[in-house]
Amino acid sequence: MIDRLLMAPAFLIALTVHELAHALTADRLGDPTPRVDGRISLNPLKHLDPYGAVLFLLTGFGWAKPVVFDPYNLAHPRRDGSLIALAGPASNLSLAIILSLLIRLFPQLYSLYFLLYPLIAINISLAIFNLVPVSPLDGEKILAGLLPRDMAYEFQTVMNRYGTLILILLLLPVFGPVSPIQSLISPIISNISYFLLP
Repeated sequence: MIDRLLMAPAFLIALTVHELAHALTADRLGDPTPRVDGRISLNPLKHLDPYGAVLFLLTGFGWAKPVVFDPYNLAHPRRDGSLIALAGPASNLSLAIILSLLIRLFPQLYSLYFLLYPLIAINISLAIFNLVPVSPLDGEKILAGLLPRDMAYEFQTVMNRYGTLILILLLLPVFGPVSPIQSLISPIISNISYFLLP
């Protein structure tokens, strides 16, 4: 619990950057919905989901309030929806890279490493986790934008119906000490962390 309290500020920053990136991208692509909803903000409270925050403190797993956008306001709904989804993970990975470069380029910042390390680590984890192509994660919308239209429709129909259940099953450690989703993404997160973290 103490560890999670110490990680909470980094978690809040990562989620805020993630959701702000979704909102900004939707706004730039022609949909004013996130702006109207007040989501174009660096204020974490605008993006915080109370249940997701409490669950993070209890279990280390949580979520933010999703950014809502209207595909009818987009010039190319499938492509633009995919870009909006991609913006979240891309922003987290970009922030991790920028912080890593700052530490390497400015050795005086190394004294802040104990603050920057969890921020880099959480941004990497959040980016990779959200790329898993299961609803309601961003990866589902990204993949749907890449698939041929008919396949995308069938894929999203399944995800809309069963995506949350599939995600819950992937998060449960049913076949061993780690969950299937951990087995899938942990090597990727570890390799990126090894490369970025000084």
